[in-house]
Amino acid sequence: MTKTILCYGDSNTWGYDPATQDRFDRHTRWAGVLRDMLGDGYWIIEEGLNGRTTVWDDPIEGYKNGHTYLIPCLETHRPIDLVVLMLGTNDLKLRFSVPACDVANGAGVLVEAIHKSAAGPNGQAPQVLLLAPPVIVRLTEFREMFEGAEAKSKQFSRHFQRVAREYGCHFLDAAQLIRSSRLDGIHFEAAEHRKLGEAVAAQVRGIVADSD
Repeated sequence: MTKTILCYGDSNTWGYDPATQDRFDRHTRWAGVLRDMLGDGYWIIEEGLNGRTTVWDDPIEGYKNGHTYLIPCLETHRPIDLVVLMLGTNDLKLRFSVPACDVANGAGVLVEAIHKSAAGPNGQAPQVLLLAPPVIVRLTEFREMFEGAEAKSKQFSRHFQRVAREYGCHFLDAAQLIRSSRLDGIHFEAAEHRKLGEAVAAQVRGIVADSD
């Protein structure tokens, strides 16, 4: 039976190219690499939105609250076997003024919403693979918008791991695998997308195999 994997994230899941500010093709962005690596037997749904936060309403960009859209998204694509969740980078925008611990707690709210849903097989909840976003580096064009974000992002690993333990979901620390591009400090270059897609594929195989 085909396994459905929902990749829920921001511009890095959408596939933002820091060199061109356009979108990487479907075989280059990490969710596409995931699809190519897993092959037949898996259906990969890419739900990336530029600027998406965990739980915060954006007073400037609007409609970026990841919690608001999550439940209808789950209902739209059910039944879903696994949600791969990578959000938090946009929470570090200065306009939100939240610490790294609350960014991770916001991700925890999303994990809890997934666990309480009936969007998985047989009316159960989907499993969750929570990714801690990588560290922000050497901000360029986004420096003012993300002032102070570099230091906060270095705390993501421990806080997201804590949230994964608290909610009993799977965890992967992207900071141990990839680096944000020095072109803008936030987005991933093609080689990093490949590394991440391959690492997530290995995790997904193990998770789905354990659930069979």
